Amino acid sequence: MAMPRVSEAVRGPNMAQVAQRAGVSAQTVSRVLRGLENVQPATRKKVEAAVQALGYRVNGAARALSSGRTQMLGLIEVPSVNYSSAAIGHGVELAAREAGYSVTISATTSSHPQDVASAFARLEEQGVDGVILAIPTRSSTGDLGSFAVRIPTVSLDGSLEHGAQVVAVDQHKIGRLATEHLLDLGHPSVWHVSGQRGWVDADAREAGWLEVLAERGIEAPPVLQGDWSPRSGERAGELLARMPEVSAVFVASDEMAFGVMSALNSRGRRVPEDVSVVGVGDIALAAYATPPLTTVAQSYEALGARAVRHLLARLEGAEDESVGESIVPELLVRSSTHPWS
Repeated sequence: MAMPRVSEAVRGPNMAQVAQRAGVSAQTVSRVLRGLENVQPATRKKVEAAVQALGYRVNGAARALSSGRTQMLGLIEVPSVNYSSAAIGHGVELAAREAGYSVTISATTSSHPQDVASAFARLEEQGVDGVILAIPTRSSTGDLGSFAVRIPTVSLDGSLEHGAQVVAVDQHKIGRLATEHLLDLGHPSVWHVSGQRGWVDADAREAGWLEVLAERGIEAPPVLQGDWSPRSGERAGELLARMPEVSAVFVASDEMAFGVMSALNSRGRRVPEDVSVVGVGDIALAAYATPPLTTVAQSYEALGARAVRHLLARLEGAEDESVGESIVPELLVRSSTHPWS
């Protein structure tokens, strides 16, 4: 029995074979695979059945030539072990896959404009259809602005001077919610462990904290600087534990809040009896901490998915480029906060 040539076996079925099996033209197969509407439902089902039966897979290069798109989205991020980064990426991947897109990641070593511009350039070379910028940079150099104009871009918790649309949680509101909750419990003041300096979300949370203290006529205590890691929270907690006047702490992330609570408890300051603690994020472990952590929730996966939806809407021309989305956070009260007495 004659064996198929290697080139044929490697290539697999082609569009013409799908058309022949379905009893339609190759043009009709192309319209179905591109998701166009001008195909009868019965015809669409026949083509889909033929695709499945033959195991046909769309050639990406051919699809790009016919549609002008690569069906690829770019994600720019700083590699991190933090839950938030992984969850945002997961949300982007799931939403993109559901829409028939793949995601290629261009990692940077920092949020410095030059590094971000290099990441944009790598994605542009790969021909991505759009970019999600998951780095909270407030800088807008000419290079960044020009990339965002050439490539449809959605920015998470950051902004570029022009071109990029912003889809973000209201970080300023996060700072207000946490601080108001602690002061409403009767605490005379609220200390703050901030996120990494220069990050838009960290600065906005700190601004919300400062604003509420000023409205209540309370002098703000010194900010304790963190870097999003539990270890930096632990270092801040070690300092806070030595100050008996500290009764309430707003920590800019759940991961750092775990470190703060660990340091306080190990030095005899009970949470929440002696010190109330509020975090940010509502990551999966927050409800299972000891005690369960009061936090301001923001769904990182949902944020990534919303960014994809906005980006695809821009690609389809169904959304005004100037319109973004600000997501309102929610305070979740658990056992790590307690009225002051």
